[in-house]
Amino acid sequence: MANFSKSNVPQFSVEVYQNEYLPEGGREVNGIITVTSTGGGTTGGVPLTGATSSRLPGGAADAAVVIMVDCSGSMDYPPTKMRNARDATAAAIDTLRDGTSFAVVGGTHVAREVYPGNGRLAVADAQTKAQAKEALRRLSAGGGTAIGTWLRLADRLLGAADVEIRHGILLTDGRNEHEAPEDLRAALDACAGRFTCDARGVGTDWEVKEVTAIASALLGTADIVADPSGLAADFTQMMENAMGKEVADVALRLWTPVGVEIKFVKQVAPTVAELTDRRTEAGPRAGDYPTGSWGDESRDYHVCVQVPEAGIGQEMLAARVSLILPDPAGGVPRTLSQGLVRAVWTDDMVASTSINPQVAHYTGQAELAQVIQQGLDARKSGDFDGATAKLGRAVQLASASGNEDTAKLLSKVVDVVDAATGTVRLKAKVAEADEMTLETRSTKTVRVKK
Repeated sequence: MANFSKSNVPQFSVEVYQNEYLPEGGREVNGIITVTSTGGGTTGGVPLTGATSSRLPGGAADAAVVIMVDCSGSMDYPPTKMRNARDATAAAIDTLRDGTSFAVVGGTHVAREVYPGNGRLAVADAQTKAQAKEALRRLSAGGGTAIGTWLRLADRLLGAADVEIRHGILLTDGRNEHEAPEDLRAALDACAGRFTCDARGVGTDWEVKEVTAIASALLGTADIVADPSGLAADFTQMMENAMGKEVADVALRLWTPVGVEIKFVKQVAPTVAELTDRRTEAGPRAGDYPTGSWGDESRDYHVCVQVPEAGIGQEMLAARVSLILPDPAGGVPRTLSQGLVRAVWTDDMVASTSINPQVAHYTGQAELAQVIQQGLDARKSGDFDGATAKLGRAVQLASASGNEDTAKLLSKVVDVVDAATGTVRLKAKVAEADEMTLETRSTKTVRVKK
């Protein structure tokens, strides 16, 4: 385990869990990389900015947040939905730390600045928070839904702020029907790496894959708030998490020797997120994978590489994993922590066939997320045999790994006959909110029991 340590800044550590032993002819090497950040976020660390650290007056994080609220016509059905959205946004504004830059955007088929306006961000204090909440009272529902325009306006507002952390919170209750799918995709591509964003769907008339795609592209969280009365609590929690972020744009850098091929890189806890295709080159045989912003937290990543064949008794460095913080001024990036993935060839069959518990656990959690999606897609298309098989496998995996939250969500979609064998029956009637909750939360994982 390696650490980056300096007074008054968050400390990062990297731990590598793997079975480094391969049989003769073995080529696939797996490692679970646990990354932990401590001393920042809620425990009073300060943002990292280049070679120095600084904090805004009043102790607030060097951060900017834009809240995007759906104001399309469907937000008036029922009328409580718009009222709950206003109340939730007000609760989020109350949670802002003084000194944080912020703005509120109203989203329909166009994006409109609700507060403060004129292409600016306000600085949070008692007066601006009161003004923002007053502006929320004038929000009304009407118009269509074009989420790409909301994101682009948020990007313009956040891009004008000279801050370390840039974050968005997006709420929608409907499908993105007033712009082409490629327009939303282009907006996400333009915003990726510029700010992170949490996305929420309220009610049951929105498209799960749209909301989860937004969160995935912008390295945030996605969730359903089926009952609009739960929005205020959810928005407060999201803003508290955003205020706890202290370090932005941390990259997981993978360096591999000549002849080593990277098969995949994915986050596996607290959620499954594919990172393989998001690599940016970082010098000879090195590439960076984005991880977004960090507070006090720990995450796990699964790295799989293919090494050249070697003889019994030989060993090699299969990959070097580093946490990298770019220099905002364009200088030399900082290495926060490092870990090594090794390969050792042995004729000891017990050693070479043993599966590391962390690798086995997260391989199962990744499969769990996949078979839930496949099962729900099969159910929607009328392939009930396929849905039963996939969701049965999901029940089996959730039970074996102790993922109780996912097991409970699955039990609302299938009747479980035998969890251990994955024997299930599809329920004849499933509440739409239950099916959407399972789909939205399918990527949430549990950590391996140490």
